[in-house]
Amino acid sequence: MTRTPLGTRLPDFPWDSLAAAKERAEAHPDGIVNLSIGTPVDPVAPGIQLALAEAAAEPGYPQTAGTPELRAAIASALERRYGMTGLSPDAVLPVIGTKEAIAWLPTLLGIRGGFVVIPEVAYPTYEVAALLGDNRVLRADSLLQIGPESPDLLFLNSPSNPTGKVLGVDHLRKVVGWARERGVIVASDECYLGLGWDDSHEPVSILDPRVCDGDHTGLLAIHSLSKSSNLASYRGGYLAGDPALISELLEARRHAGLMVPGPVQAAMVAALEDDGQEQAQKLRYAHRRLALLRALIGAGFTVDNSEAGLYLWATRGENCRATVDALAELGILVAPGDFYGPHGEQHIRMALTGTDERIDAAVNRLAALA
Repeated sequence: MTRTPLGTRLPDFPWDSLAAAKERAEAHPDGIVNLSIGTPVDPVAPGIQLALAEAAAEPGYPQTAGTPELRAAIASALERRYGMTGLSPDAVLPVIGTKEAIAWLPTLLGIRGGFVVIPEVAYPTYEVAALLGDNRVLRADSLLQIGPESPDLLFLNSPSNPTGKVLGVDHLRKVVGWARERGVIVASDECYLGLGWDDSHEPVSILDPRVCDGDHTGLLAIHSLSKSSNLASYRGGYLAGDPALISELLEARRHAGLMVPGPVQAAMVAALEDDGQEQAQKLRYAHRRLALLRALIGAGFTVDNSEAGLYLWATRGENCRATVDALAELGILVAPGDFYGPHGEQHIRMALTGTDERIDAAVNRLAALA
């Protein structure tokens, strides 16, 4: 039998192409302002750290399903924070960070050699998820683009990474109705749901009763504590939705040994029960967002969408790589829009994840472009 290395089915790792721009940005006399990756820079709240430490002595294997306390905390927080009703503890599942969960979702659902739809401008891991299972991929934002064939799985992302676009209730209802008529699973990546910046564009979950009428059949919501609670290093994420799909994923993950470490589960409980630390972090991002937004507009950029999430989606009407290079000369590193698909080739994605001091540095440097 001829072996085909898994990596040959996947695109080049996008961040590798930023090496030269990063080197130029690092050469700036005042150092780099790295706004290319949405990695948190603020400290984890003390109560979460304490919960992690207090559970550190536990020697046994953790539960793939999560502790009863964690499952209850997930269901409660999703209802309290985002209005998702009717979630029982068996309708949620902790995962080792949502990138892992997304990447293996089609495979663990038994979707191989099938058809997966992703957004036109999309987080790269959706495409990777499809390709890992030898599935055909279509980029589409409109149901009309899909045509008469029914996909096996449709990924949604609202608020979007990278664009910050928010899909409204009517749009989501239409997708849910269309999917149910065809037996299509809808996986909605909602990791930025708590970071809405525009009252006229309220981020809404696929599991919100206004969207699904309280029926979660065929629906999965994907959530993370990486952004809302600075837990990227903890790898604390979770899925919620259709109990039958959650049960199917649980069984596969048990066999594969995909378990969130026990101390991390305890820390997740603390984060989910403390709304105050989440709101404090949102205020930090709001301050940084306003400063960068004003600076980009003042420097001649157009900022599109960006109604929610952790990024500004900006353009100077040129190829994104030219913009990346121009900003690297100022010591600012951003992500090129072509990372996220051909439709992003004239935009850059600027993250809000810099310390206040580094954000101030970026603002001052952008003034040179004005």
